[in-house]
Amino acid sequence: MNIDLIFKIAGIGIVVGILHTVLEKVGKEEYAHAVTLAGVVIVLTMVLTLISQLFDSVKTIFQLY
Repeated sequence: MNIDLIFKIAGIGIVVGILHTVLEKVGKEEYAHAVTLAGVVIVLTMVLTLISQLFDSVKTIFQLY
């Protein structure tokens, strides 16, 4: 497993958390929730790509078609 991916996910989480807090303090709760949702979608696509690669590797290793 690549350690860079863990750092990317953690970085996205920190940035999204800071933006969410700042936007809530300013009074823009709608934008804060939108930023949080965007962060979740970005991380989810990164994880789904890895899961897809995992399934491809398993199919290749066990010669499943």
